[in-house]
Amino acid sequence: MNNQNMTERELLTDLLHTEKNMTTIYAGSCTECESTELRRILLQNMTECANDQYTVFDEMRKRNLYNPKTAPGQEVSEAKQNMQNLSNETW
Repeated sequence: MNNQNMTERELLTDLLHTEKNMTTIYAGSCTECESTELRRILLQNMTECANDQYTVFDEMRKRNLYNPKTAPGQEVSEAKQNMQNLSNETW
């Protein structure tokens, strides 16, 4: 990829998506890993990618390059409750 002609927004968006994709790949690999040690490494790498992705997201937000829609408090509360219910059902 030739990044000499890419804008700051394009570069950061590419990095944001790359980190997100890597997190997904690590998550999938963890679910199919038999080795405890390799699983530990994959989980560590996945966490690092997720943290890097959030850092890029936050930097883009600070630079006004990415303005996510703010969810209404009620929707957030409902989503939390749904995830808690799902967790309770599966454990």
